[in-house]
Amino acid sequence: MHRNATTSTASMPARSPPANGPDALPAPLRARLLQRLQWHRDLHDRQREPRNADPFLGRLQHWQQQRLARSFAGFLDDARTRPAALFFLEDLYGDRDFSARDRDLARVLPKMAKLLPRRMLVTAADGIELASLSHAFDLRMAAWLAQVLPAAATIDEHTYAAAYRAVGCPRLRRHQIALVARIGEALDHAVQLPALWNLLRMCRVPARLAGLDALQSFLERGFGAFRHLGGGADFVGRIVAQEAEVSRRLFAGERDPFGGQRTEDGGQRTEDRGQRTEDRGQRTEESQ
Repeated sequence: MHRNATTSTASMPARSPPANGPDALPAPLRARLLQRLQWHRDLHDRQREPRNADPFLGRLQHWQQQRLARSFAGFLDDARTRPAALFFLEDLYGDRDFSARDRDLARVLPKMAKLLPRRMLVTAADGIELASLSHAFDLRMAAWLAQVLPAAATIDEHTYAAAYRAVGCPRLRRHQIALVARIGEALDHAVQLPALWNLLRMCRVPARLAGLDALQSFLERGFGAFRHLGGGADFVGRIVAQEAEVSRRLFAGERDPFGGQRTEDGGQRTEDRGQRTEDRGQRTEESQ
């Protein structure tokens, strides 16, 4: 994984640069991080991406968070898994504004490359990719809902499922869930490294002085949540299996893809309405 530094003096053995030195970040990983950050910024820029102003976007993201909260009910009721479940709900799946955290990440990336293990930088790239991919899906689903529903309509299980199928891209949906698995597994591994946790805590004051409070708080919440788990493989595995099954049911058009979950803003609507919405969307696509 590390590139070996060589010398023209035959008597001297080749030595590898320090793992956290300025050459520790390979060009492909650096490019991936910068590319994901740019993609994330472009997707959230209202001038570049006017669909961010779609009123259905906020409703959709709020509905999704409610649905996930119901999916996570068992984790939230368990004292051991509750902090990690809250971190997933509020920091990875949350519908709040993360622009301050993402600006912090873009600013501190050059320093992070010198301080953090390469594995954590790969996880950072995965996290940015997950956020970007999820937002891209949300933009497409919100646009589809705006085409087929009245402006004041609420979102329910059937309209959500119809939009999910209309947007499609099952391979990318599987990749989205795979990213969740990779991030969770990486955090679980990282908290087993005491030096990394100590380094993060030592960064509190410098982060505040540098105006990086949002990123520091995000990292500490993630680490703290997984430290509290005392081993997160089962937690991550259950979430991934659960969400993979929901995605399968959604694409299959099953009657109850969420396994009996209900949302506060609409509850279970009739099957006929969901079918009418999907049929109307299909006619809209055919007319384009």
